[in-house]
Amino acid sequence: MAIVDITVIPIGTETPSVSKYVAEIQQVLKTYEGKVTYKLTPMSTLIEGELSDLWEVIQVIHEVPFKHGLERVATNIRIDDRRDKKATMSGKLEAVEAHLKEANSTSNTE
Repeated sequence: MAIVDITVIPIGTETPSVSKYVAEIQQVLKTYEGKVTYKLTPMSTLIEGELSDLWEVIQVIHEVPFKHGLERVATNIRIDDRRDKKATMSGKLEAVEAHLKEANSTSNTE
């Protein structure tokens, strides 16, 4: 299981807004439900799943702006591929929250 942080950046759009491309990418991701899990954030989209499936999804969503006549797209990808144990988006958040609870309980007893 891997987690990908991906940002598709359409270049040469008529306006600075890219929300219509982001919305279409989310619709494409919906077709992969069951193969991958995804979460839209204000700055990117997080996708988790098997790496082979993620590569397929990355290629498909990278193509979205091209379908609208754009001739340049930059896509930033960060991959967290942990092989020693199963890592999920929710699990990573839970681990940080546990450390925060521990730090808060320690500071409250001092």
